[in-house]
Amino acid sequence: MAARIAQTTGAEHTAILGLGVYRPVRVVTNDEVAGPINSSDEWIRTRSGIKTRRFASDDETIHTMSVAAARGAIESAGVDVDQVDCVIVATSTHLQLTPAAGPQIATELGMNGAAAFDIMAGCAGFCHGLALASDLVRAGTSKNVLVIGVEKLTDTVNPADRSTAFLFADGAGAVIVGPSEEPGIGPTVWGSDGTQHHAIRQDKNWIEFFREIDEKGLDAVRPYLAMEGTAVFRWAAHSLEKVCRDAIDRAGLSTDDLDAMIPHQANGRIIDIMARVLKLPENCVLADDIEETGNTSAASIPLAMEALLRQGRSKPGDTALLIAFGAGLSYAAQVVALPDWR
Repeated sequence: MAARIAQTTGAEHTAILGLGVYRPVRVVTNDEVAGPINSSDEWIRTRSGIKTRRFASDDETIHTMSVAAARGAIESAGVDVDQVDCVIVATSTHLQLTPAAGPQIATELGMNGAAAFDIMAGCAGFCHGLALASDLVRAGTSKNVLVIGVEKLTDTVNPADRSTAFLFADGAGAVIVGPSEEPGIGPTVWGSDGTQHHAIRQDKNWIEFFREIDEKGLDAVRPYLAMEGTAVFRWAAHSLEKVCRDAIDRAGLSTDDLDAMIPHQANGRIIDIMARVLKLPENCVLADDIEETGNTSAASIPLAMEALLRQGRSKPGDTALLIAFGAGLSYAAQVVALPDWR
């Protein structure tokens, strides 16, 4: 008879125990980005809802922004560094393909032997990381998990590209996921649609770029982030209502139970459409951090969560729907209890 392999079990419930963010120092106005794309402040506000955004300096890197946000999350959660045994970094802009950013971030935080890895799910990366973290704790694989969403999109955007230059920005947000006496993270509804892979993409792969260098030398053009805005808008407006409703249903709730909705800060018009089709109650707060922060991809949901709590528009314990979508196209949603942020 074959030997029986032991299994682990973990916490019955999980929650977001702490939250930390890092916003780059430099504030960039619409007037600053409008020139190279022959645009204006009014055009950018009308099209996206963005008033300002943050651009990271050379000293503000994927690693430094992640560490700063993570330290805030650890302090907020009230856990010791050695109690965190896994680090998940959601990012699409760690431009060194190997090694992953996670292990170096974990070491800089003072963790010894913690599992650490990166995931790439575009703008939905943070919600994917949150799902993994919750499942790891419930399975007994990890005790407390640090989830970081971080992007330095200004390294990937062509400042003269009218479809992307005004949208994307930089920043980091982090949470600690751990055991809880009450359910604090609902079931995740996630998926992908590879038929729309072209909608948000790197416009050429690195092999193509290297061949172009061989052929054209200094005239070769580096890869940039490209987006078909209309395709993304139509897909989001058509597909995300069901994802949101499924996440609410799987949490055993209705829209009337929501205190807040924190969507990926992709575009102000998409956010407004999502809120309208869901028929959110009047007392449900809608995150609009895009106005001051722009689209920070995997960092946008924790940054928007922090803004709601800092501004007093939401409070710890409030029930919030998180919904994110992006390159892939990938998407994920879950209902959470907002953390005791301080």
